[in-house]
Amino acid sequence: MSPVSAVEHTEDPEPAEPVPAGLLHVPVRSGPAGCTARFFRTPLGGRTAVGFTSAARLAATLGSEQASIRLSEPVLRALAAPLGVTALTVDPSLSAPAADRTAATERERENSWRRWHPQHIGALRVTGAAAVVACLNLLIG
Repeated sequence: MSPVSAVEHTEDPEPAEPVPAGLLHVPVRSGPAGCTARFFRTPLGGRTAVGFTSAARLAATLGSEQASIRLSEPVLRALAAPLGVTALTVDPSLSAPAADRTAATERERENSWRRWHPQHIGALRVTGAAAVVACLNLLIG
């Protein structure tokens, strides 16, 4: 029997070592201290950092209004590591649709404390006063 010869492949569909992606367009959101990188969920629920190789790919996936900054892959990984995010997804093609902000704003307005009935606020005051009296009874004996 002849020995089986190994076939060498020049292109590996799944490289063993991750290849640096260069500068990535990283989606950000504004926060109190400036901009903050956005982290996403994988289909299985794990957290992942996301980067895009071009602004056009970012806009096609997340919309043209999405703000971004340019970071290298090692910097993005270093930024995500303290938060426990170890996965990095480059150029994801699918994303969930954006949340309907108008419905959320309407719900928030309906549930605002300013719209509470005065009897509800009075009930909270009475309940709070009863809790204080109960605590004082425990302390005094």
